[in-house]
Amino acid sequence: MDIEYLWNEFHQPLKRFIVQRVHDSSKVDDILQEVFIKINNHLIELKNEQKIHSWIYQIARNTIIDFYRKEKGTERLSDNIHLCRENSEVNFTKETAACIQSTMQRLPPKYLEALQLYEFQKVSQKELSERLGISYSGAKSRVQRGRNKLKQLLQGCCHIESDRYGNIVDFRVLKD
Repeated sequence: MDIEYLWNEFHQPLKRFIVQRVHDSSKVDDILQEVFIKINNHLIELKNEQKIHSWIYQIARNTIIDFYRKEKGTERLSDNIHLCRENSEVNFTKETAACIQSTMQRLPPKYLEALQLYEFQKVSQKELSERLGISYSGAKSRVQRGRNKLKQLLQGCCHIESDRYGNIVDFRVLKD
């Protein structure tokens, strides 16, 4: 992959991404240029080209953070930046949620019920144990086993990548 291709592919989406996070429009092009300098300087280090999209947006996020750190003396970081809560170009949350919901239906009924009650209805594990008529440790184990089984099913059908904050940065259904 060459830098010219990346510029043509990502220039406009990255600019929109930066504009939404940097309120000083005079700095947007400088930040964009810095992002592409970093991409060019570190492209050789990218091991998996399939992760290029999330890799580039992570560079952009980090460059924006660096910008605000330099500007910290005049304004607070949290007032100006909306980090990682959304990637304005691609929002994987709805697609991922739909995949998880449909995959959950493939779980054995006892794990499906435990996960639905605990994760979605926010029933405590103590209350879960009472509702299911099992011990407290049994309820904890059932939730944990259900999560593990769901994870195995998801790993078999899709790729979900998240950042260190748990935000989904890459999602795709794996082809058979």
